[in-house]
Amino acid sequence: MIELRNVSKTYTTNTKIGPLSLTFPKGGLTSIIGPNGAGKSTTLHMIGRLLGMDEGEIEIAGMDVVKSHSEDLAKIMTILRQENHFVTKLTVRQLVSFGRYPYSKGRLSAEDEKIISRYIDFFALKELENCYLEELSGGQRQRAYVAMVLTQDTDYILLDEPLNNLDVARSVDMMKLLRKVCDQFDKTIIAVMHDINFSAQYSDYMCCMKDGKIVAYGDIDEIMNGQLLTEIYETPIDIMLTPRGKYAIY
Repeated sequence: MIELRNVSKTYTTNTKIGPLSLTFPKGGLTSIIGPNGAGKSTTLHMIGRLLGMDEGEIEIAGMDVVKSHSEDLAKIMTILRQENHFVTKLTVRQLVSFGRYPYSKGRLSAEDEKIISRYIDFFALKELENCYLEELSGGQRQRAYVAMVLTQDTDYILLDEPLNNLDVARSVDMMKLLRKVCDQFDKTIIAVMHDINFSAQYSDYMCCMKDGKIVAYGDIDEIMNGQLLTEIYETPIDIMLTPRGKYAIY
């Protein structure tokens, strides 16, 4: 599990994240939702040690993210930021292979190559594996980035806007794959999401943030509440059930 205890980050006297205290269970997909500026990405980056915290403690599978050695932490947790700046003269396979660095240190073994191929196939990138990133569409690059973090083969996967650059059809494909990653490979995914409908359709849990605070956390039945979401987003939100028994907002 991932545990946050009194975590906070202060930017100015008027801008503060936290204090945050929450336990994310092991397994399944948790979406972090909330309006712009709520502190979603900042929280994810503190969990992933991309951003330091001013106070508090974060543990992942019992490992303190501040005190633990980077090489040890990289074998249990991986994170994909919303903005990625890889050089474009990389092929898809070269990019995905970076996920094995905590194990291979750049000298790929046969087992590393097997894992790389597994996720290239999983994300339907086989025909593109020798293409350069600059030759891909935004959606294809996003799939390659997600394949890279999964190739790190950690139990905990943090994704900041995994649907970035994807149209509706490709977003559906991505969420189905992430759902399959949790169910088939027994991974724990925590993802910052803007689309509540996608969150409700594919997540096990939802964490709601507003003004730098966690204001609600629970399963889909608990969070998909029109009154709660209206208060969080400060705009009228109604909830309906689709013919398939899934929640949707309108």
